[in-house]
Amino acid sequence: MTKIAFIGLGNMGLPMAVNLVKAGYRVKAFDLIPASIQSFVAAGGKQASSAKEAAEDAEVVISMLPAGKHVNELYRSEDGLLAQLPKGCLVIDSSTIDATTARQVGATAFKAGIDFIDAPVSGGVSGAEAGTLSFIVGGEAACFARAKPILEAMGKNIFHAGGVGSGQIAKTCNNMLLSVLMAGTAEALQMGIENGLDPKILSDIMVKSSGRNWALEVYNPVPGVMPGTPACNNYQGGFMVDLMNKDLNLALGVAQESSSTVPMGEQAAALFEAHAKANNGKCDFSSIFKYYNKE
Repeated sequence: MTKIAFIGLGNMGLPMAVNLVKAGYRVKAFDLIPASIQSFVAAGGKQASSAKEAAEDAEVVISMLPAGKHVNELYRSEDGLLAQLPKGCLVIDSSTIDATTARQVGATAFKAGIDFIDAPVSGGVSGAEAGTLSFIVGGEAACFARAKPILEAMGKNIFHAGGVGSGQIAKTCNNMLLSVLMAGTAEALQMGIENGLDPKILSDIMVKSSGRNWALEVYNPVPGVMPGTPACNNYQGGFMVDLMNKDLNLALGVAQESSSTVPMGEQAAALFEAHAKANNGKCDFSSIFKYYNKE
């Protein structure tokens, strides 16, 4: 079975790597947090003391890191992995980063004879744990075909968006829309509450009407309306406001580069930034409901 190196065992990376082990892949992983490595080992994976050690003899390297600077350092620094990996190795970066960095890493990889795709994910921690993530891939068709069986061990929906960097652009567009939908849903529900409506009844009405959207259907932001959501767990778990702010900053950067008009995206970015500054950065992004709730 394919030897895989996994770099980055955070909230998303750990369950993704565990699902690869469950699928029968030989996975050696590295993370800066010892507890994360211990959890991975307990699930049947192998630990490495460094990213370089994890990548030794690996046929595939998967990374799940916080930002573009970390991805660039891992692969393109003077002693980065691209200087170590053998020709023919496949690199899958599932971090959510700027498209420019993804393209730079991809260009360096291809120059070294290494296949590269950017494959950011959608679906949150619950999707990572359940193996139902969506992967949005940017890269050459042959690289996508090679990576697809591996991605299918971690996700349910695998999309090929285009060339290297396209995965990041598509992910950015999706999350900008998600922020607008969540803010608008919270705003409408709170207005209904302030006018005497039951938020559960109002949600049911809108789900069956033209206001229907993902937040209403599976991720309602009002506490007590939809069991199992972060809203019913004091907005813990899920997708943090700080991460949404990161993605919205990436979206505004993309818009600036392409001279795109994004007034709704700009407004959502301002709302979530203000929400984070009110000590909500570590809460799930559906907590934007609290921004409207005067109680």
